[in-house]
Amino acid sequence: MNDVRSTAEMTRRATLTGGALVGIGLAESLLNPASAAAAATSGDDSRYERGLAVLHETSGERGAAVIESLRDIAPDLGRYVVEFAYGDVYARPGLDLRERELSTVAALAAQGDTAPQLDFHIDAALHVGVRPEEVVEALIHIVPFTGFPRALNAVGVARTVFANRGVTFEPPVMNDPRDRYMRGTEKLVEIDGHHGLEVIESLKDIAPDLGRFIVEFTFGDVYHRPWLSPRRRQLVTVAALTAFGDTAPQLRVHIGAALNVGLSPAQVVEALIHVVPYAGFPRVLNAIGVAREVFEKRNTPAR
Repeated sequence: MNDVRSTAEMTRRATLTGGALVGIGLAESLLNPASAAAAATSGDDSRYERGLAVLHETSGERGAAVIESLRDIAPDLGRYVVEFAYGDVYARPGLDLRERELSTVAALAAQGDTAPQLDFHIDAALHVGVRPEEVVEALIHIVPFTGFPRALNAVGVARTVFANRGVTFEPPVMNDPRDRYMRGTEKLVEIDGHHGLEVIESLKDIAPDLGRFIVEFTFGDVYHRPWLSPRRRQLVTVAALTAFGDTAPQLRVHIGAALNVGLSPAQVVEALIHVVPYAGFPRVLNAIGVAREVFEKRNTPAR
């Protein structure tokens, strides 16, 4: 775009989409001489092209203004978003785009203060085929791990995205008359095995009600909801705990649970790598260390 009005509009759109680290979309305007020259200079033109292709598949045309808006202050940042986040990370095999976007939404929601980026990635999740009720379910699912405020803020963002896209759906409502503790115990054993019951038992001498709340709320209310598959719930859990940080004991349990519900060790590692653009290397390196412990204890090779 060459005129002032167009540039202003692009900047406005960049603000709306967050000016996000990894919150961008693709348009043909990105394939310009400046971008091509930067990629060629870095020797990573194939990464840049691959990143643009994955970015377009993930988010359509939205977000080109974000890259454009960085040109006058940090053009390399825009290139890194395309090359690393999408060309390197998103393009990896192991997880499909729906799983990647659900993991991204969970990681962003868990950190809080990421409304612009959540807006972009909830929109991207819908774009790649995640159902609205699955998006909401992923946000409900993080409550036991990161608290109600972050989930409430994220649901507010989802409401805005749905409205902007004209998305309407009938929100699912839990209706299970069985005793909450009974159904929670059943789900806890299904997900975590009998080790989960040992954790609850260990709380009886100091905080028995805390153990009861874990069973009744986390597993009887939240985990028992049928609108997100066990596999996707564990991807959401692992991504959220990793991004939240300082959760090694809980990650140990839930990486084990991810294996229990059918994710392979390689897919668990892939889920952790996927969090890097959103939460940084330190948190992911810590989580990889936990995963190594779990795999070794189970005598399960990571590859």
